[in-house]
Amino acid sequence: MEKETKNKQVSILGVPFEDTNQKDFEALLKKRIDAHQNTFVVTANPEIVMYARHNRLYNQLIHKADYIIADGIGIIIGAKLLKQPLAERITGYDLFVSLLHWGSQTHKSAYFVGAKTDVINKLKQVVAKSYPGLTIAGTHNGYFGDDRNIVNDIARTQPDMVFVATGYPKQEEFIERNRKAADGL
Repeated sequence: MEKETKNKQVSILGVPFEDTNQKDFEALLKKRIDAHQNTFVVTANPEIVMYARHNRLYNQLIHKADYIIADGIGIIIGAKLLKQPLAERITGYDLFVSLLHWGSQTHKSAYFVGAKTDVINKLKQVVAKSYPGLTIAGTHNGYFGDDRNIVNDIARTQPDMVFVATGYPKQEEFIERNRKAADGL
């Protein structure tokens, strides 16, 4: 399905950012999650833009994302300097917390990939306590070579949301490589 956007995009060094605010972007994502639409969001900061500028394959990869949002004040400043200001900065963390809260209220499920084992175990405890209505479909630490077990687990559990936090470029590569296989990544 085509990506839905009523917002214009602002290109910064060739990376097309959605010109939206957090409230509207969250509403769009929630609608897509409710409709079970596979959605790939890149929360890009200046480091990601510069990496994409110098790495052709990564640049092509992030252009496959459904949405790229400005997660970095440097992106906001750059857009102003280009006289194409973006509505606001939307941090990946703020978006993550908001979706967890909404997921708890609406009884959604989530799968988490990333971090060290002890950190992901602590995340499970915090999420279970802070977001009791959210089902934790599964977790996997960010240290893996073969994606198959993770992808099979995601496909088996069919979570409403999958959060991947393994750092760039690894997280975007993982998502693009597996999003169709897991039918929900």
